[in-house]
Amino acid sequence: MKHDAAAGDAPQPLLGRVDAIAIIVGIVIGAGIFGTPSMVAGVAGDVGWVFVAWVLGALVTLAGALCYAELATAYPHAGGDYHFLTRAFGLRAAFLYAWARATVINTGAIAVLAYLFGNYMQKVLPLGDAGGALWAAAIVVALTLVNIAGLRMSAGAQKLLTAVEVAGLLAVAIAGFLAPAAASAAPAFSSTPPLGLFGLAMVFVLFTFGGWNEAAYISAELKGGRRAIVPVIVWSLAIIAGVYLVVNFALLHGLGLKGLADSKAAGADVMQRAFGDAGAAALALFVAVAALTSINATMIVGARTNYAMGRDWSALRFMGGWHATRGTPTAALLVQGAIALALVAFGALQHDGFKSMVEFTAPVFWGFLFLVGVALFVLRAKDAGAERPFRVPLYPLTPIVFCAACAWLCYSSITYAMSRNAVHVSLIVMAVGVVALLVTGARRTPPRVSLRD
Repeated sequence: MKHDAAAGDAPQPLLGRVDAIAIIVGIVIGAGIFGTPSMVAGVAGDVGWVFVAWVLGALVTLAGALCYAELATAYPHAGGDYHFLTRAFGLRAAFLYAWARATVINTGAIAVLAYLFGNYMQKVLPLGDAGGALWAAAIVVALTLVNIAGLRMSAGAQKLLTAVEVAGLLAVAIAGFLAPAAASAAPAFSSTPPLGLFGLAMVFVLFTFGGWNEAAYISAELKGGRRAIVPVIVWSLAIIAGVYLVVNFALLHGLGLKGLADSKAAGADVMQRAFGDAGAAALALFVAVAALTSINATMIVGARTNYAMGRDWSALRFMGGWHATRGTPTAALLVQGAIALALVAFGALQHDGFKSMVEFTAPVFWGFLFLVGVALFVLRAKDAGAERPFRVPLYPLTPIVFCAACAWLCYSSITYAMSRNAVHVSLIVMAVGVVALLVTGARRTPPRVSLRD
């Protein structure tokens, strides 16, 4: 495989703005929004503070997205934040992040979402005792093939799935407004939650907003030049925040604060109140589609990290190929699919342990996301002459807010993992990554000038 700057061997601008928005919205609006409103309501304990948490979550997310917009417009690359970390801190630090993404963060998310899809499909079309795992494996294989078939096909599927997903959430919102209004126990802001509890509510909110950073991985494949990623990010977050606020308002209207906090399946409960059993059954389909949407979008962006690693490390060069006609990193997608299938198989044997393993790698994710925020400061200093088509507003306040939020979430996730005696999972993942770095470090691809570096 060639690894020079030939146009056919590198990402090309094939994505329109609607394609990119569908990918980002599809990643962020996953199945989590069907569960986290109950958790936030239960922790906040007050209608007013529930909305403060969601609005604050949207603002923190916007701060991070603006930081990414500057980095992505200055350094558009299929490697996304792996590429930013490489420029700021060197290949070794970036390798550890890419390792965590390739082995657990992205592939683990794919596997967990595949299980979610499998569990709902098992109710519709049962395949025996192992039906959930079989459905999960089947959808990983199917969507991997869709992505290998080409970026246009996977992006087209993403637009359709995202439209169905958003329609499902709007159906939940309509159900909440049509259902008889639940009695309110107390007016908004009648009580103030303790800072620690409100912090926990923010963890749930920001988890639900998670995935917006994946926009960086498609910056080199977006039509319209370097600045095109900025309106894509802003519009995506506006849609996401609007949908989330409407859904929460509808759930509170239909169930009330206590009803929402006590509900194990708020969406299903409000659909049943408004439309009966048929409404609750329809929600199962929407949840399955939400899982499909997030899996497909995660596959699109996740394989780009593997591709970038393959171009930087000769031991992983087999992942650095790019199919010019289809616009896909074929080998990187196959590796991603294989690891996700292995995690599905592991989950079939130890399902609870598997979920815990993925959940408790959050310290790794937030730790590296903090470094990406720091990278903005580092690159402004060490690469001051670089063209920056977009500069983050209110610098340095905006990136400071983002870095502080990431550091706090990293600390909170470490504390939570320690309370469950599972922080060692993150340590093991990174320890294996260090070993892999030592093995591959001696066989690094020589420096090169690449398209859109």
